[in-house]
Amino acid sequence: MANKITQFLKEARAELMKVNWPTKEQTIRYTMTVIGISIAVAIFLGGLDYIFEIVLNRIILK
Repeated sequence: MANKITQFLKEARAELMKVNWPTKEQTIRYTMTVIGISIAVAIFLGGLDYIFEIVLNRIILK
């Protein structure tokens, strides 16, 4: 059992060495992109919610 665990860890380490990790600048850029898109989507959905609220209040809850 211990031999299998050791073999697994060696193979996992070997695979991780093959990974092409992003640079610090790429990571920052990707993170900022995700944050920016998240904010844009939140504003868009918030705007739709506000518009639907106004429409429903005028039509249904006169």
